[in-house]
Amino acid sequence: MTDRVSKIVGVTAALEHDAQLMLRVKDGDACSFELLLGKYRRPVVNYLYRMVQNQAIAEELAQEVFLRVYRARTSYEPTAKFTTWLFRITTHLALNSLRDRKGERRQQSLDATTEDQAPMEVADVRRNREQQLVEDARLESVRDAIAGLPEKQRAAVLMHKYQELDYAQIAGVLGCSVSAVKSLLFRAYETLRARLAHLAKDQKQRAL
Repeated sequence: MTDRVSKIVGVTAALEHDAQLMLRVKDGDACSFELLLGKYRRPVVNYLYRMVQNQAIAEELAQEVFLRVYRARTSYEPTAKFTTWLFRITTHLALNSLRDRKGERRQQSLDATTEDQAPMEVADVRRNREQQLVEDARLESVRDAIAGLPEKQRAAVLMHKYQELDYAQIAGVLGCSVSAVKSLLFRAYETLRARLAHLAKDQKQRAL
């Protein structure tokens, strides 16, 4: 119980620290903005990449995100968690970009990475080549399945699964109720389970 309380206190303190940094940015402290940029740039780029499936566009949108964050400094008020506020801006830009680009072909593979983008999974160096190929194929299937979700379902899954935002934060980002978020995630995960059922079947067969 003590460990759990300590963890909750630590998370709360971290969230408050982000808000405090943004309030310092509001007061003209450029160093605090650099700290926020250093902490959140990679998560924002990775989230945008999984949303728009194009590294160059993700990088461009990330620049716009932090430009908007900086421009909004004078009116910033910590009425919500900093991550909620940040991903509200990020998701708005991602959805707008997807709408603008609807019908266009993907210009880049889902597997493309840059030094600024962390792989979704870290390979175990002890795995042999065959195991790694199987794992790569599995991850590609997961990425493709997520990419095929409707835009808001995709955003909800990425925030829930990869950014670890809670229901209330996701609701704040998407501008809907917590029950609507739960419904979005339920439909999304049901779709993913159906699309990825072959992975569970293959894994079961390899275990035999």
